[in-house]
Amino acid sequence: MEINFFGIFAFTLTAWVAVGFLGQSFFSMRFIIQWIASEKVKKSVMPIAFWYFSLFGGATLFAYALHKQDPVFIFGQGMGLFVYMRNLYFVYAERKKKEASKELSVAEGGA
Repeated sequence: MEINFFGIFAFTLTAWVAVGFLGQSFFSMRFIIQWIASEKVKKSVMPIAFWYFSLFGGATLFAYALHKQDPVFIFGQGMGLFVYMRNLYFVYAERKKKEASKELSVAEGGA
């Protein structure tokens, strides 16, 4: 299907272009999620959903970049995936540490 934006630019909507748009949508949603979370508490916060949307959007865009064989896009999205996974690791490691601390406190007779 040919899509034309007011004569400014046109493209053919293929399955791969749809994958690219889906990835970009996921990737863009991370900013909206972060903005809403920060507005709720009136300070800058980074909710875990930010990292999941980063990971899913980055992975989808990485697949699209591989299909397009664009080395700049591949490198940029590929490096980002490591950052997103590492941040998710930190989030879960911190949760595990807090849970272990709570269990130790309860075992020692604390609240």
